Amino acid sequence: MPRIEPLDDFTDTSGMGPINIFRTLGKHPKMLDGFARLGGFLLSGKGFPGREREIAILRVGWRSGSVYEFGQHTVIGKREGLTDDEVRRLTSPSLDGWSDDDRALVAAADELCQMNVVSDATWAKLAARWSEAELIELVVCMGFYRLVSGFLNTMGVELDEGVPGWPT
Repeated sequence: MPRIEPLDDFTDTSGMGPINIFRTLGKHPKMLDGFARLGGFLLSGKGFPGREREIAILRVGWRSGSVYEFGQHTVIGKREGLTDDEVRRLTSPSLDGWSDDDRALVAAADELCQMNVVSDATWAKLAARWSEAELIELVVCMGFYRLVSGFLNTMGVELDEGVPGWPT
């Protein structure tokens, strides 16, 4: 049950559609504006590559226990090239089955969620592939989606129609 009922008369200005997270945030228009700007940039495809971004977001959503976040980004992740098997594996503690590059992304999300820092060993693996600007974006993205997951969980934002929950 939502703790704050989403707006019924929400006008979408984000381009993402009148989904429950925006209908809830719409009760604080200034917050929604800032949220949509940062979230919109992170999802714009103008920075960190989409498939890899979605690996990090989905893992953060799972580690944060946010079924809403995981469901929304399952849809986005598949659009960005993730397979059903990859999405399912993002809900496993194991890092088996991932390439070295993808394993580093999953490990970074795990470490940030568990210890609030990416370890030196994982950072070195990420830094071997990504530029400093990309690394900044990756860490901000993971942190943003930790915040989003906490918001969703606390507010009790319900899944939108047609959006999957946890994989089976």
